[in-house]
Amino acid sequence: MQIPHELFKVFRSVARHGSFTAAAQALGYTQSAVSRQVQNLEEEWGAPLFDRLPRGVRLTEAGRALLPHAEAVDDRLRTARTELDDLRTLDGGRLRIGAFSTADASLVPRTLAAFRSRHPAVRVTRTEGGSALQLALLAGGELDLGVVGTMCGQPLEGCDLHHLLDERMYVAVPRGHALAGRRSARLAEFAGEEWIAASSRPEETLMSTALARGFRPRTGFLAADWIAKQGFVAAGLGVTLVPELAASSARADIALVPLRAEDSPRRQVYAATPRGVAPSAAVAAFLGLLRSVAAELTG
Repeated sequence: MQIPHELFKVFRSVARHGSFTAAAQALGYTQSAVSRQVQNLEEEWGAPLFDRLPRGVRLTEAGRALLPHAEAVDDRLRTARTELDDLRTLDGGRLRIGAFSTADASLVPRTLAAFRSRHPAVRVTRTEGGSALQLALLAGGELDLGVVGTMCGQPLEGCDLHHLLDERMYVAVPRGHALAGRRSARLAEFAGEEWIAASSRPEETLMSTALARGFRPRTGFLAADWIAKQGFVAAGLGVTLVPELAASSARADIALVPLRAEDSPRRQVYAATPRGVAPSAAVAAFLGLLRSVAAELTG
């Protein structure tokens, strides 16, 4: 049995006023419309809900049993309306975001700080992981927005992409390195260096776009963690690529040498949202702040 909310609304009004006529006036209906809707409700329940008296109406035993349930329906709908309004106005709700590690160095924290100051009632949770993980979580409905990156136009499928920035790259060298302090350098000047990389396969690293131009890095030690890479460089064990988003968090005992624009590998950074899913107000607000912070970082 499916009872339209309107019938319960009329039923509660008649019970409150004790009269079809008074309920009709309160609701802005005709008396006949109220009478007809009460009759429809009685037919649905198979029992009279009001005794028709010479002066108004009075709830029957069935009507008294139904009334608290009708009021509970109204309370639940009122609560639902409030919750939906909170989601729309960002006075509640949740936001589940993810990002790759270097995006968490400055882009995501600054965006989160701005978002929290504007919308403190929204509960935000964060997941860290590579772009492949973010895309899988988005596809599985476990994330609302992920910050992902791609090198040399590699495809990011299964989601809607919102471009944030194109990262340039630096080379991290020990403080005493011959190129430390240079305003820019060619990638070829590092041809003799040992590189600290996340993989022994350069095509799987940030160096992938440089391979097309003939540069083949000589991989030394492997280290996936950004902090570990810095430690190896500081100890004089090699050099490594540093994305622009991570440059501000570099340790003091290494130097960052900007690569010439024509040599620098580039990583495109996007905000990804699930394809075909209407973005919530929280996602839309966070995306707008991401764009603003990205513009500040690259400006």
